[in-house]
Amino acid sequence: MNNETIVAISTAVGESAISIVRLSGDNAIALVNKVFDGPNLENVPGNTIHYGHLVDENQPIDEVMVSIFRNPKSFTTEDVVEINCHGGYFVASKVVELMLKNGAHPASPGEFTMRGFLHGRIDFTQAEAVMDVIHANSNLSLTLANKGLDGVVYELIQSLRQDLLQVIAQIEVNIDYPEYDDVEELTNQKILPEVTKLIGRFDGILERAEVGKIIREGIDTAIIGRPNVGKSSILNALLREDKAIVTEIQGTTRDIVEGTLNIGGIVLNLIDTAGIRESHDRVESIGIQKAKEVIQKAQLILYVLDNNQRLTYDDKQLLELTKNKKRIIIINKVDLDKALHHDFENSIEMSALHKEGLDDLEKAIKDMFVHGAINQDYAQIISNARHIAIINNAKKALKDALQSISDGMLIDMIEIDLKDAWSMLGEIIGETSSTALLDELFSNFCLGK
Repeated sequence: MNNETIVAISTAVGESAISIVRLSGDNAIALVNKVFDGPNLENVPGNTIHYGHLVDENQPIDEVMVSIFRNPKSFTTEDVVEINCHGGYFVASKVVELMLKNGAHPASPGEFTMRGFLHGRIDFTQAEAVMDVIHANSNLSLTLANKGLDGVVYELIQSLRQDLLQVIAQIEVNIDYPEYDDVEELTNQKILPEVTKLIGRFDGILERAEVGKIIREGIDTAIIGRPNVGKSSILNALLREDKAIVTEIQGTTRDIVEGTLNIGGIVLNLIDTAGIRESHDRVESIGIQKAKEVIQKAQLILYVLDNNQRLTYDDKQLLELTKNKKRIIIINKVDLDKALHHDFENSIEMSALHKEGLDDLEKAIKDMFVHGAINQDYAQIISNARHIAIINNAKKALKDALQSISDGMLIDMIEIDLKDAWSMLGEIIGETSSTALLDELFSNFCLGK
């Protein structure tokens, strides 16, 4: 990477109190100093902020505060300048235009973070955690992201790689120095428990990763039931807003209504589906087909029944359709006369109209998906889908090694699978990642980050 000075707006586009324009590179301080009417920035210490004006050929651009971060104590380990100007896209754009006019280059998406990675300030997992912090949608997901920033994912992966490396090193010594008397001969049976133990570690990490993925991405949740059982009312009660239209007319919800809900740190990606029943109404039938597709994709089914009505044929069809899914059966309208007799597992009684039973529903969802795992050591929780996929692939390589041991293969053949697993784990922290992969990942960052 060259050391040209880059510039970009680092704050969101739109009107605000301030906008921040960031520069990084060898000439960042000198470049800003050329157009800064205030203290000589080339003589000020790092980690300081200074008042002044930006001028373009004696024409004032804006009244600003300029922060100076000198290398290597900056986000990129280069000289970094952050210009705090007045909010608004036009003002910030004029500042960027002024910087470009004086020799800066426009930053690519994620280029500031990439420079921090390439200069060794952060590892690959910490770089990805930057975006996780930005996209965090709950306290729990923010906690996981901050743990990533602290380097706990890096430490976990390095621990796995070190354990693998120890086994690989033992094999290497046996292959390269068989004549040494003090080197214990390493047989397949002696390496078997080491590989088995490693697979056990991978299994534990992947099991906790399911919880991490839920914390990070939320639970895709479908609210289903016959028309007019109160699905939309429950959605509105959970969201604490009237997002879905509620009437006494059957079939009112004719499409998919979506929303998100934070339950104690767990996000539900809610989908209120059209009521499922046989219908000759073409528009309603399309909604019903969509609802059936949603059921297949959903991780959680909230199946709503009417306390005031007996089970119908359609109800029984839905019970059969969802029997192998994680589901909670909601007996709604308990404020009305009871006509429904049941002994369903995972059932909650509610009155969406009177907001009764919401706490019980929220607790049931948390108990079903996290099992108290959110109180575990966050250092052992992986949530990034890329990391999970790589760990699964590395585990497969270890299982291939286990099979080779069972088949009596030569130990140097087993070593190939172990090295594959070691190399795959390196992709997570960026030690064995290709340039193309780096470019692809950092291109998903926003400008100025």
